[in-house]
Amino acid sequence: MRSFFKYGLMAALVGTTFVAGAVSANAQQLELTITAPAGAGGGWDAASRSLQEVMMATGAAKSVQVVNVPGAGGTVGLAQFIGSAKGSPNQLLVAGITLVGASISNKSPVDLTRVTPLARLTGDPLVIVVPKDSPIKTIADLQATIKKDVAKTIWVGGSAGGADHILAALVTKAAGADPSKINYVAYSGGGESLAAMLGGQATAGVSGYGEWEGQIKSGDLRALAISYPEPIPGIDTKPLKAQGLDIELVNWRGVFAGPDVQGKDLDALKAAVEKTVKSKEWQAVLKARGWTDYYAPSDEFKAFIGSETDRVRGILTSIGLAK
Repeated sequence: MRSFFKYGLMAALVGTTFVAGAVSANAQQLELTITAPAGAGGGWDAASRSLQEVMMATGAAKSVQVVNVPGAGGTVGLAQFIGSAKGSPNQLLVAGITLVGASISNKSPVDLTRVTPLARLTGDPLVIVVPKDSPIKTIADLQATIKKDVAKTIWVGGSAGGADHILAALVTKAAGADPSKINYVAYSGGGESLAAMLGGQATAGVSGYGEWEGQIKSGDLRALAISYPEPIPGIDTKPLKAQGLDIELVNWRGVFAGPDVQGKDLDALKAAVEKTVKSKEWQAVLKARGWTDYYAPSDEFKAFIGSETDRVRGILTSIGLAK
């Protein structure tokens, strides 16, 4: 199972052949800038650069640049994007569940309801790992370590309030410890948290499985559990649910346009994204990266953002990361 749901791809363009052809031509002339609201080496950066590569390879856009704007779980980049991309026909943002959580936990004045959802792209399992030389061999061992001393159990992962932090807190809560006392060290990029893990500076770490797959397969990291509710072919690590913990979390990513993008400009961006995700090149990227297809078109994605914001707020409130 490499896909959670199968969605029929929506036609991004409707109406007469003349209108469709005109928008298609506009899409091919797009000169885009994609904002990745995090540092290099993480999931948003990888997704942004994959979009860049496939959009140009398929002719969905004439040129694509990627700009990294790290800080505060993505809220710095989001605020900058909202300010510069209002009504813009050539700016995109890649973000996901971590930015939903960071906006809530940081009490940010901006969140993803302020931008224009174009498509949900991927939905990957998070993985809980320990260093290869750790005495912790199983998720039960990790829970025992947490229960013994939650403050001395050092976690590393992405930004505070994001998906990695949420999962670490849920596992801490399931161990019977106070999740508000979790010792969580947040990094803005996956490369930094990986370095901390490989350097033995943490008890456990959380990241998207695809980001650390190489180190897991090489034996440098030991995977204890994934956050999907069901096993995934090609991944030997068992879900938390299969190991007795009633926890599941999908690390989804999507692409957005700026506020108030409308009409032909919005149609052109939708068409460019649709052409990208329908291409064989994009499917090859998913396979190579170990990403799961979690596609949802614009209208469905917009409804999902609203419900996901409510769900994440509820989780963060229950574990003491939000009020």
